[in-house]
Amino acid sequence: MEITDVRIRKIGDDGKMKAVVSVTFDDEFVVHDIKIIEGQNGLFIAMPSRKMGEGDFRDIAHPLTSETRNRIKDAIFVKYEDLLEVKFEEPEPEASVEAAAY
Repeated sequence: MEITDVRIRKIGDDGKMKAVVSVTFDDEFVVHDIKIIEGQNGLFIAMPSRKMGEGDFRDIAHPLTSETRNRIKDAIFVKYEDLLEVKFEEPEPEASVEAAAY
């Protein structure tokens, strides 16, 4: 299974949740609402989940192997870092144009 698209839909600067992501596999299957979260040991991904009972959450969709989880995580972080670079790049200074005296 190949990851064919990663879309960062929301980027948040406040709080621990940094972004919400959708990942497409083989141009045929998409998983929405994967979250990028900042934890004590850095960024990690949280798969889409549903609240069950008293505060417990259960994943709706998740990879079955750590290898697959790492491939998904790596693809997401590459796209996320690319977007952060673009967001925080300083614009190039425009060529100065001197006003003509009238």
